[in-house]
Amino acid sequence: ASGQILSRFSAADSLRKGIDIKGKSGEPVIAARGGSVVYAGSGLAGYGELIIVKHDEQFLSAYGHNSKLSVKEGDEVSAGQKIAEIGSSGTDTDKLHFEIRFEGKPVDPLQYLPKKK
Repeated sequence: ASGQILSRFSAADSLRKGIDIKGKSGEPVIAARGGSVVYAGSGLAGYGELIIVKHDEQFLSAYGHNSKLSVKEGDEVSAGQKIAEIGSSGTDTDKLHFEIRFEGKPVDPLQYLPKKK
């Protein structure tokens, strides 16, 4: 997603394990990197419709609050592939919640994403 950042990662705040990116319902959510979809659903409280992609043995990315999922568990995805649509599931506004986990621990996604020009 490419909207304004609504909230940033904070290692000190357990509720801010990633970033929230403003969007409009139905806008595409794309995979940050290729990998395997290890979770797609709404069973984790606080994330709404969620997708988790395992990139390798160290990195996972998570995409929450989607309105529509375009992939299912077990699918292989490519970097830049549409995997969902922005929504407001589990929240009060249309946005994407995006997390990166390194060896199971949340890290600041902005350290891994390309810089905006």
